[in-house]
Amino acid sequence: MGRLTDVGPAGLVPAAWLVTIAAHRSLVTERTLLIALGVMDVFLLAFILAARGEMTGPVLAVWRRVLVAGFAVTVAGTAGLALDPNQPLLTAVGLYGWMGLPAVAYVQTGRAHGAGRYRQVYLASGALSLLGGAIYALGQIAGIAPEAAVVAGLALVGVGQTAGIVTAALQNATAGDGSDSRATT
Repeated sequence: MGRLTDVGPAGLVPAAWLVTIAAHRSLVTERTLLIALGVMDVFLLAFILAARGEMTGPVLAVWRRVLVAGFAVTVAGTAGLALDPNQPLLTAVGLYGWMGLPAVAYVQTGRAHGAGRYRQVYLASGALSLLGGAIYALGQIAGIAPEAAVVAGLALVGVGQTAGIVTAALQNATAGDGSDSRATT
């Protein structure tokens, strides 16, 4: 893939989760969040189109599906926020979609790496995303220290997914050095 599509997500993923946390803490306005979601919609579509021919093999095919489904849930979240910020169903689809879709793909990526050196990072990335999503949901549903649970849950998701995407970017950077980085992709 091109250099930007290889390393860009390593910066965009943590940025997206930081904006999400900021929005939950009322540090950014709904308008700012709507603009961020619109930008994410455009970036996702551009990435899908730019990388579609190169995302082959068992692991990258999983991620291609995540991107396509992620685009759909992001558009749903954008539409939900644009249409009625007080009706959270569509925004929840976007948020929970981005917690769950990468989590499942990281677990599949880790399993595909067998005993490779990246296996544990990908499995931990998936686990942290799922754990963070569960903590976030408990904070929302049960009202158990909701602000702390929301921030902690989102932070875990962000850390997990950032670790996974940075690892993937490092793999892409070392793909030509004879290492096992692309053995299963």
